[in-house]
Amino acid sequence: MKLIGYRVLPGVATGAGRARSEPRFRRRRRGRMHPAGLAAAAAGTPRLPSKRRIPVSQPGMADPHQLFDDTSSAQSRGYGAQRAAGGLGYPASSASPQAAFLADPVSNMAMAYGSSLAAHGKELVDKNIDRFIPVTKLKYYFAVDTMYVGKKLGLLVFPYLHQDWEVQYQQDTPVAPRFDVNAPDLYIPAMAFITYILVAGLALGTQDRFSPDLLGLQASSALAWLALEVLAILLSLYLVTINTDLTTIDLVAFLGYKYVGMIGGVLMGLLFGKTGYYLVLGWCCVSIFVFMIRTLRLKILAEAAAEGVPVRGARNQLRMYLTMAVAAAQPLFMYWLTFHLVR
Repeated sequence: MKLIGYRVLPGVATGAGRARSEPRFRRRRRGRMHPAGLAAAAAGTPRLPSKRRIPVSQPGMADPHQLFDDTSSAQSRGYGAQRAAGGLGYPASSASPQAAFLADPVSNMAMAYGSSLAAHGKELVDKNIDRFIPVTKLKYYFAVDTMYVGKKLGLLVFPYLHQDWEVQYQQDTPVAPRFDVNAPDLYIPAMAFITYILVAGLALGTQDRFSPDLLGLQASSALAWLALEVLAILLSLYLVTINTDLTTIDLVAFLGYKYVGMIGGVLMGLLFGKTGYYLVLGWCCVSIFVFMIRTLRLKILAEAAAEGVPVRGARNQLRMYLTMAVAAAQPLFMYWLTFHLVR
C-alpha cells in the first residue's frame, strides 16, 4: 500500500480552503468500485454497505469465522438427549421423590400402620356417635315426601276428622313417615321452628323493634323452653315408672308440632291485628290439644293395656293425668312465645 502526503498552504483560512484540505495520510485501495457505489456517489447519496455472503458450513466442517474450537459439543449433545427424554424441553429426572419414598420399605410400613390406625379411629368415632347421637335413627325421622307433609299439616290443623291414629308396623319396626301419616317426623318441627324465627323477625321489624340480639334471644328462649319441656316429661315418666316405647326424639317431634300453629297466629296478627291473632291461635291451640291427646294416649296408655293394668287403676290414672298435662301445656307455650310479637 502506497502512502501519499499532502501539505496545506499557509495563509489559506477560508472555508473553501479548509474544505479542500484532506488528511495528511490516506489509504489507496486497489480494485474496482462496485457499480452501485459509483452510481450512488454520482447521485450524491450515501453509499450503502454491500452485503457479503457467508458460506454455510456443511455438517462435519468447521466454521471459517469461528475463532476458537467448540469444546461444549459433547455436553450439547448430552443436553439434547436429555431434552428428548424429558419430553417438554426439560431434563427428565431419574426418580421422583414420591417414587423414592414409596420404594423405601420403612415408609411402606409406616403408611400401612397409619392407614390401619385411621380406620380404627374412624370405627371408634362411629360407635361413639351412634351411642350419643343415633344418626341411623335420625334418618328415619326425615324420610318424608311432599304428600306426607301436606297430609300432616292438615292433620295438625284439623285433627277432628281423622279416625285411625294407630302407627303402622312392619316386622316390629314402624314404617317410614312417608308411608304413614301417624308416624312422628322431625322435618316439619325443624322447618316450623326456623320459619317461626323468621316470622318473629318480620314482626319485630314491622314494629321498628328488630335487632339481632332480640332475634337471638327469641330463638334461644324457644329452644330452652323446648328442652325444659322434654326433660320434665322424661322425669315424669321415670317417676311414674311407665314403660313406653316413647323415645326422646319422639317427644321432640311431638312437641315441635306446636310451632305450626304459632306461625299461623303471628301471620294473622300481622295481617288483621290482634283479632286475627287470637282467632287463629285459639283454633290452633285446640287442634294441638286434641292431636296430643289422641297421639300420646296410644303411646302411654297402650303400654298399660298390654301390661294388664286396670283402666281405673291408680297407676293408669297417673298416666292419664300425665297425658292431659303434656297436651294442656302446648297452648300455654304457644301463647307465651307469640303474644309479644303482635301489637
